[in-house]
Amino acid sequence: MPLIKNKAVTQDSWTFIADDAALNDDFNIVSLARWNQDRDALSQLKNLGLRLESDVIIEEIVADLSHFSLIELFIPVFTDGRAFTHARLLRSRYGFTGDIRVNGDFMLDQIFYLNRVGISSYVLDEKDDAEKAIAVMDDFSDFYQESVA
Repeated sequence: MPLIKNKAVTQDSWTFIADDAALNDDFNIVSLARWNQDRDALSQLKNLGLRLESDVIIEEIVADLSHFSLIELFIPVFTDGRAFTHARLLRSRYGFTGDIRVNGDFMLDQIFYLNRVGISSYVLDEKDDAEKAIAVMDDFSDFYQESVA
């Protein structure tokens, strides 16, 4: 699947690892359940990502943010806007400076707004046009509210 990071199509080095699967040598994304179960071993890894479902309570993982270089917010359906709030909180309230990416069911029309709340990378569906996705990040030039991007 295409990955956009910092307004460019790029190669994705990260892999989501199922809870019962072995880890790769590097660039693993694990679920919150796996993190909670194997925290001691996983915290020793250099490049670790955490996938958060929409129903997560961000405040419950704040103390662990320093262990992750990537937070992946999974959007189950495009009408679920909790990823917007999670990204905004991670950037502005909790100071997360790593990569925040979205994966799942989001629309190209939402990318402009996801970018404004601090998302830095996007896992696109195969049917999505990556160049169009990059272009929508600059759809508007005047804003009514602050951005964390």
